[in-house]
Amino acid sequence: MENIVKKLEEQCKNTLVERLGMEFTGYGEGWMTMKMPVDHRTCRPDGALHGGANMALAETVSGALSSVSVPTEMQFQVYGIEINGNHVRRAEGDYVTARAEFIHKGRRTHVVEVRIYDAFGTLITVSRVTNIVVEK
Repeated sequence: MENIVKKLEEQCKNTLVERLGMEFTGYGEGWMTMKMPVDHRTCRPDGALHGGANMALAETVSGALSSVSVPTEMQFQVYGIEINGNHVRRAEGDYVTARAEFIHKGRRTHVVEVRIYDAFGTLITVSRVTNIVVEK
C-alpha cells in the first residue's frame, strides 16, 4: 500500500488534490480512502463544507481506485464520466473521510460508491461515480 500511496501523492502534486489538502489514507482490494480538511480551502462563505469540495473528493478517490485497479502493464487513462451525490448532513469537525468501493468493475467501465463521513463518523454525502478506462 505504501508504494501505491506514494505514487498517487506524487501524481497529485500541484493539482486540485494538493490545493484542497486531500490525502490518501488507505487502500485494499476493491477500496480506497482519503481525507480532506474542512477549512478555508473547502468551505463556503458561511463556514459549511462546500458540496463541490465533496464532489471533488469523491471523484478523486474513485478515480484513484480505478487507476490502481487496472493491470500495470496496460497503458491507460481513467476519466470520470458521471458523478452524482446526495448531501445528507452538514459536516462537523476539522476533516472528512471518503471511502470508495467498487459496485461494478468491468474492463472499460467502473462504477464506484463513495461515502463521505465527518470527523465524528457521521455520514454526510453518498456519491456514485462512473469511470471509463481508455487505452492510450
